[in-house]
Amino acid sequence: MEMYQHRTVITDIPFNKNGIESLKSISRRKPDDFDKWPVVYIIDDGLKKYAYVGETTNIQRRMDQHLGNTHRKGLTIAHIIHNHSFNKSVILDLEAFLINYMHADGQFVLQNGNGGQHCHYYYDRDDYKLLFKEIWASLRKKKLVSQDLSVIENSDLFKYSPFKTLTQDQYDITEEVLKNLSQDILDGCPSISIINGGAGTGKSILGVFLVKLLVDSQDDLGWSTEDKDLEDNLSDIAARLKGNKKLKIAYVVPMQGFRKTISNVFKSIKGLKSSMVLSPADVANSKELFDILIVDEAHRLRRRFGLSSPFDYHAFDKKNKALGCGEEGTELDWILKKSRHQILFYDSSQSIKPADIQPSVFSSIVNKPGTHSYQLTSQLRCKGGDDYIDYVNGILSCTADFRRTIEGYDFRLFEDVQDMFDAIKEKESVHGLCRMIAGYAWDWATKGKRLEEIKAKGIYDIDIDGYHYVWNTTDKDWINSENSINEIGCIHTTQGFDLNYAGIIIGPEFTYDPARNEIIVIKELYKDGPGKFKARTGTDLKEYILNIYKTLLARGILGTYVYACDPCLQEYLRRFIPVR
Repeated sequence: MEMYQHRTVITDIPFNKNGIESLKSISRRKPDDFDKWPVVYIIDDGLKKYAYVGETTNIQRRMDQHLGNTHRKGLTIAHIIHNHSFNKSVILDLEAFLINYMHADGQFVLQNGNGGQHCHYYYDRDDYKLLFKEIWASLRKKKLVSQDLSVIENSDLFKYSPFKTLTQDQYDITEEVLKNLSQDILDGCPSISIINGGAGTGKSILGVFLVKLLVDSQDDLGWSTEDKDLEDNLSDIAARLKGNKKLKIAYVVPMQGFRKTISNVFKSIKGLKSSMVLSPADVANSKELFDILIVDEAHRLRRRFGLSSPFDYHAFDKKNKALGCGEEGTELDWILKKSRHQILFYDSSQSIKPADIQPSVFSSIVNKPGTHSYQLTSQLRCKGGDDYIDYVNGILSCTADFRRTIEGYDFRLFEDVQDMFDAIKEKESVHGLCRMIAGYAWDWATKGKRLEEIKAKGIYDIDIDGYHYVWNTTDKDWINSENSINEIGCIHTTQGFDLNYAGIIIGPEFTYDPARNEIIVIKELYKDGPGKFKARTGTDLKEYILNIYKTLLARGILGTYVYACDPCLQEYLRRFIPVR
C-alpha cells in the first residue's frame, strides 16, 4: 500500500532558537524532509508535566511562532513526526488522535484547547489508523507516552475526554448551541438549550466537550492564534464569548455514581476542576447565580413525588421553600432559578422512576421563548449502531416480526445465567470493562454491608436457579470498583456508562403473554418500592421498567448477552436472539 512506501520518522530538536536553526540546516540538506510536507509535532517540558500537540505545513515558521508565545515558556523539546505519505487531512487526524490519547494517557497535562476537534474523512483512513498505532508504539519507546492503547480506551478519562473528535452531527450542534448562546448572552436574554439524544448518541461526550470549550473561551490560555486550534466556524463565536465577563459555569449530574466518575475526569483536564461537577442539591444550595449550567442526563432530575424516604421529602421541601418554588417545585426549577442559561441533555426513554420529572414538562419548555432545541441522532456507543437499538426496541415492544442479524455485534441469548456470567468474565479478561447488570427484581439484603462481611457470612441478594449473587456493593463509580466483575450492577450504577460487553439479566417481574403478544409486568416481583407504589398505573410501571431494560441493553459497545428469568419471556426471546 502506498503509505508503507515511506517511513515515519520522529525528529527531536531543542525547543529554542538553536533548534529552529537546525531545522533550517536539515531543510537545506534534505529539502523534501520539512519544508514541503505537512507534519505533526509534540512540544514538551522534558519533565513529563506539560506538553502541546500541533500540526503544520511549515514547521520552521510554526516553531518561531511558538517561541514567541508566552504560554509555551517552560517547554524545551520538540518532536516532529513526518512521513511523505501524510497529507493535510491525515495530519489533522493524527493530531486529534495524539491529543485524545495523550490526554487520557495522563503523563502530560496538555496545553491544547479542544475547539479544533472535528472529524476529517479521506482516502484510506482506516489504513492510516494502523500507522498511527505504530507511531504510538514509537512514542512509548521514547517514553513520551506510557500506556497501551487498549488500556487507555477503557479509561473514563478517554471515554469522556473533551478532546474527542466530533462527528458532523455533534459539530453542527456545537456550532448552533454556541452561536445562539453567545447571542443570548450578548442580548442579556435568559435561554434554555435542550439537546435530545437516545442512549449512546454521545450526550455526555458533547457535554464535557462544551464545558471545556466554554471555559477555554474565557481564558487566554485556551486558544492561541498561531495554532488555529479553533475550527474557523467557531472562532467568531469564541471571540464574542471572550468579550463577556468571566462566566460562572458548572456541570450538573443527577446520578451519584456517574457524578463521581465525571468529577474524577474533570480533575485531569486543564482549566476544569472537580468542584465544577454538581448535584442538583449543590446548585440549590449555592449562594451564587450561575451563568451557564450544563445538565447531563436531565431526564433523571427529580420532582417532589415518589421519593425514597421522609428525609428526602423534608430536604426537597426545604430547598423549594428557600428558592420560592412552591410545594411542587422540581430539581429543574432549582436549576432554572439558579442560572441564566441552561444546556439540558435529555432522553425521555431513559426516565426510569416515578420520581423523574415527567416528559411533558420538558415538552412544554420546547415551545417557550428563549428555548433552542437540538437532536443528536448518530449511534456512537454500540457497534451494532442504530440497527441494533431499533431491533431491541422492537423486541421489547413486541413489534419485531423476524430475526435479524446485527452485523459486527455480538448479541446472544443464554439458557443458563451462570454460563452468561462466566462468558462475561472471559470477555473481561480479554477486553476489560465487561459487567453483569440486572433489573430491580430482588431485595437488597447486602445493602450497607461491607464486602468482607458479605463474604464471611455468605449473604447474597439474588437467587437464580440455585446460583447466588450480590448487588453492587458501592453506588459510587461501581463500574470501576475492585470487585465489580463479581457483582451484579443495577440501573442506578450503570446509566450513563459505556461497557465493552454487558450481561443483562431480565428479572422475573417481566413475562410474555403469547395470546396478546405482549410483555406483562408482574408488579409484586418488582422490588423498587418507591417506583412500584408511586407509579399511578400498571401501564406507567411497565413503561418505567421497559425504559430500564432499553437503557441497560444499550450499554455494550462490542456485545450484549441476555438471560430472562421467566420461561415464557425466555421462549419469546429465542425467536429473535441467537442462543449461545
